[in-house]
Amino acid sequence: MNLPAPFHLLVKPTGAICNLGCKYCFFLSTEALYPGSSFRMSDELLEECIRQYIQSQRVPEVTITWQGGEPTLMGLDFFRRSVEYAENYKRSGMTIHHTIQTNGTLLNDEWCSFFRKHGFLVGISLEVYRFFRDKLGAQFIPIVERDNTTGFQEGNRVTERSVGAKQYGNFLISIFDEWVRRDVGRIFVQIFDVSLAAWVGAPPGLCIFAPTCGTALVMEHNGDVYSCDHFVEPRYLQGNIREQPLIELVASEKQRKFGMDKRNTLPQYCHQCPVRFACHGGCPKNRIIETQDGEPGLNYLCAGYKAFFLHIDHPMRTMTSLLQQNRAPAEIMGT
Repeated sequence: MNLPAPFHLLVKPTGAICNLGCKYCFFLSTEALYPGSSFRMSDELLEECIRQYIQSQRVPEVTITWQGGEPTLMGLDFFRRSVEYAENYKRSGMTIHHTIQTNGTLLNDEWCSFFRKHGFLVGISLEVYRFFRDKLGAQFIPIVERDNTTGFQEGNRVTERSVGAKQYGNFLISIFDEWVRRDVGRIFVQIFDVSLAAWVGAPPGLCIFAPTCGTALVMEHNGDVYSCDHFVEPRYLQGNIREQPLIELVASEKQRKFGMDKRNTLPQYCHQCPVRFACHGGCPKNRIIETQDGEPGLNYLCAGYKAFFLHIDHPMRTMTSLLQQNRAPAEIMGT
């Protein structure tokens, strides 16, 4: 068996279960895949997941990532055990990092002390830039919700909760213009850093803007492994780690094809786009509309992405030039 490239596994110990249950959450529909489930990862599966994930990695630094639903519903002892298992199974010289995405409502001093002690990177998604910029980094995740009865990746209509493509582009442009004047080097905004990497010619730090995908899988509370967090559907089920080793699921031909399809199904319109190097067609889950020529597979957010990337071209070139001179990109704020 050919070993897979380094991959990332997003683990959902409570599945889609959350104490908030926001209607716009794309993951809520996956609860229907497991009728009658307790939606709680067992301790036996927790240990097996940690063991297989660490042993399948061939890199010196490994990140264990928790998400949901709301993962803190598992309780703090669950995560204490996860850290213990990681320490037990890591190889000599290997460094383990821990991250968790949470809505933050259940956090208290005990949780925060634990996170600090073990160096957890804690993500809490917020979208009020100026109010939070002095304390937090930011990632802006657009809601693109398909209007269908199954809840899966079908159809090309979106709900009224979904952001408009041009609307999202204008939002990013407004935030960028504020950031580039005041906050370069001080505030982390994911899409801006990823964009700078594209202009510099570095690998993208965000899978949606990579040429191919398939190296960011997700594991449900019962050990089921799916191709991606946004494709937790029966046809993208790779298998269960209790029945087949994780490394085999990651290296399977089915998963490889899933990743390569992102590049292989890119419309001709995208191949001719001047900012393709920064976008690469975006996330496959949003490739639901047609080009003007009637070719399928165009990203729903294309108009917004294109407007944003074209808008930032000049400042990105300026920051790239600064980096090439071994100077800080933040110097752009003085120009």
